[in-house]
Amino acid sequence: MPGTDVPRPGSPAGARRRSPRRVRTAAALFAAALLSLGTVDGAAAEVPNGAPDPCRHGDRIAVPGAEFQTHACLPDMTTAALAGTRYTDSADWSSLTARGTRNPSGVAGLQIDGYFPDTSRLNTTHGWDHDAQFVIRLPERWNGGLVVTGAPGLRKQYSLDPLISDWVIDRGYAFASTDKGNSGPDFYTDGVRPGDAVAEWNDRTTELTRAARTVVKQAYGRAPRRTYMTGISNGGYLTRWQLENHPGLYDAGLDWEGALWTPDGPNLFTYLPTGVAHSLGRASDQDMLDAGFTAGTEFLWPYHEQVYYGLTQKVYRAEFDPAYDPSCPGPTAGTTVTEILAPCASDAAYDYASRPDSVRRAVQRVSLTGKIGKPMITVQGDLDALLPVATDSEVYTKMIADRHRGRLHRSYSVQGGTHVDGLYDSHPDRLRPVLPCYRAAFEVLTDWVERREAPPASGTVPRPATGDLVNTCSLR
Repeated sequence: MPGTDVPRPGSPAGARRRSPRRVRTAAALFAAALLSLGTVDGAAAEVPNGAPDPCRHGDRIAVPGAEFQTHACLPDMTTAALAGTRYTDSADWSSLTARGTRNPSGVAGLQIDGYFPDTSRLNTTHGWDHDAQFVIRLPERWNGGLVVTGAPGLRKQYSLDPLISDWVIDRGYAFASTDKGNSGPDFYTDGVRPGDAVAEWNDRTTELTRAARTVVKQAYGRAPRRTYMTGISNGGYLTRWQLENHPGLYDAGLDWEGALWTPDGPNLFTYLPTGVAHSLGRASDQDMLDAGFTAGTEFLWPYHEQVYYGLTQKVYRAEFDPAYDPSCPGPTAGTTVTEILAPCASDAAYDYASRPDSVRRAVQRVSLTGKIGKPMITVQGDLDALLPVATDSEVYTKMIADRHRGRLHRSYSVQGGTHVDGLYDSHPDRLRPVLPCYRAAFEVLTDWVERREAPPASGTVPRPATGDLVNTCSLR
């Protein structure tokens, strides 16, 4: 999500603008105290297709542009084996999956961790205190493909390990993920100009994609046959932006509830202030619906008011419009969880339309246009209470059509899906996890690209009355 999927954190090399406000921020409250990575021994073996085992070449693999890297040959790179070790961060993926989600295990290969040159220090993972961290996983049994993603919300590079990494490396894909160059509730302190921190997200994703493609060639002896961009929430936004701005790097993309930025709206600032006002008793339920929140999500609003609306609005407003209320959030979003989640009272009256043109220009720098250059599938729950479908996926689908790119796009609305699958555990009678439909969409996407099988028409994926909602979904 654009703000935070739960309250915890997560410039290109030679950056043109990095002179961050150096403070020891609340991000440290949420960082994992992990040991520095090392190397463990693993047996080398040839895969059936004749490609070399990447573990044989670990010492010779150099991530282009990286300031630091380390590698380990692991008998299992999935979260089943890595949870509690230095090779992932369980806190970073908390709440993103529903209980009972089945993930594969037993995928051997080479993991590379490191960071690109950067001057900000919000990501404290591994004790590195260095942003622009990444993880690359190279399975022993490679299928010729590469999947790239960026962290959702304010999380870091390991946040998608159980949602995406486990599943794709089991299918033979190489996997690469970035922390986007800044993370945590104080991400807005990175940069000089309004919008710098978010603009860096796109640069870092491009940087990692190019580097990972080279790493794959070093490890397996040939470049990836297919490269897919994907992500959830902010990662979905990254997917959209990459396919609009660097389509030549990818074969296709899968956007899971990506955040929508447009200079004239809709964007977060056209509806989130109403969520803040509602949480403070200054707006009615009808005001919420009029702002774009989806009817039927009312039962989710109290949770979002406690965790999402206030924090998301204040830190993104501080990123794009710091002059509106310089005293809140100030140089840090807070030093306790209560402070971090608390809204700025002034945001209840925030009116994006009346703000100076400079705010719109800052948003314009990171905005989407709909001009995708490669096939893309969008999936989003119709009960998303943070990024409502009426102000997000439905709008972006129309933007793509207006750019005459509709033939490259499919959009599936998952009935009963919401922004974070972990909420299913509290409302199993009303919600359904989106993850199984995301995985089904990935298979549809690869069939579309690699087998020229036309995907189903855009539409609603109905919520079955019976069956295993946590692990099954069909788009066909």
